[in-house]
Amino acid sequence: MNYKNIYFVGAGGIGMANLVRYCLSRGLNVAGYDRTSTPLTDALRREHADIIFEDNPGLIPMSFRDPQTTLVVYTPAVGDDNAILSMFRREGFEIVKRARLLGRLTADGHAICVAGSHGKTTTSSMIANILRLTDKGCNAFLGGILRNIDSNLILSERTDISVVEADEYDRSFHQLTPYIAVITSNDPDHLDIYGDEEHYIEAFSIFSSLIKPDGYLIMHTGLKMQPACDPSVKIYTYSGGAEGDFHAEDIRYGEGVITFTLIGPDGLRIENMSPGVPVEINVDNAVAAAAAALLAGVTPDEVREGLRTFRGAKRRFEIYLTEPIVLIDDYAHSPNEVRASIRSVRKLYPGRRLSVIFQPHLYTRTRDFAPEFAEALSEADEVIMPEIYPAREQPIEGVDSMLILNAVTSPVKRFCEQKDLVNLIKNSNFEILMTLGAADIDKILPDVVDIYVS
Repeated sequence: MNYKNIYFVGAGGIGMANLVRYCLSRGLNVAGYDRTSTPLTDALRREHADIIFEDNPGLIPMSFRDPQTTLVVYTPAVGDDNAILSMFRREGFEIVKRARLLGRLTADGHAICVAGSHGKTTTSSMIANILRLTDKGCNAFLGGILRNIDSNLILSERTDISVVEADEYDRSFHQLTPYIAVITSNDPDHLDIYGDEEHYIEAFSIFSSLIKPDGYLIMHTGLKMQPACDPSVKIYTYSGGAEGDFHAEDIRYGEGVITFTLIGPDGLRIENMSPGVPVEINVDNAVAAAAAALLAGVTPDEVREGLRTFRGAKRRFEIYLTEPIVLIDDYAHSPNEVRASIRSVRKLYPGRRLSVIFQPHLYTRTRDFAPEFAEALSEADEVIMPEIYPAREQPIEGVDSMLILNAVTSPVKRFCEQKDLVNLIKNSNFEILMTLGAADIDKILPDVVDIYVS
């Protein structure tokens, strides 16, 4: 890049933070704005990013006010009424979305890009963990904090391989040029952007058309999309079951561990594979990660070790307590993810009573998928639901948590405002408690842990 200053509008988002860290690592001057201070923004400030929390252009450092030396990067979650972003536009700065910068940084090398409505954070984190432990190494821009290194960014000077979480929101993944692309799922989502399922699925076909010649597409079996790759791109399918070019056999559960045998093309067979975090959906994710790593030139033994040592991404089936109750937090925010998380708990802890706190994320997602959410949540013994987390959205008339909760058929269900959740938990008798959702439900967990360990 020909800029020495980078200003991030929305600097504290998980996807923006890894770019902030990358730019700092390259010796660039970094400043930015976010709405609120969080542990992540606190960490970025300690790493010398100058971040403010007031939407006031007057607070922008003088050294970032020259369009010739400053690039402005923003996230689509920032509204058009943002005063700082509006000032940069008026003054003629080059302004790019986060995805455009990420595309620039990874275009010249070998990018492994993982897309999907669910599974992309865990799968990309698995691939990154495998590669970082090998001589190949990788740079990785992840959508979650990899617990092995407590960061969402991996840097390596010895490689041109990048692992990128390819976000479909706002068509961001269309800015990428993968060498290896993984598509984990394309269950309809973000219909506020795409309008309908047909256009959502079409976006994944467009993503597949961006794969470099002689590259690879690894796609889950059963997806509705039609690949639009260059003829030289090799296409493989995968699953955590018995189908696909790459698939799992002999899946075994026991002692809090899942093991399986990976079967692949040309007689490939790797026994005693374990996804590290013992949740059922991670068999799927591990098969995809293994396939990508193998195609990138990693050995079977290196794949096995990278998966075995994988500690997971934060908020992806993260186990906080096993005694005196089981306490698990998971980012699940689509009906299929919610169902998979609940069923995984059932397999890991058979016969125990499961209570779920589900925080709906976005009014549009609640409106579009309320029946599906209710059906998935009904597999729990008890469902507790706070108000919707709006994120970037304004309220929609007639859309609230009760749209889901009223249709839940679990034996026990109740609404509880988020501010009252800790007190409710303190006065309840749970066996297994699981918090689910893509918003900020995890903020209550330190107080919940204190209830049981103090």
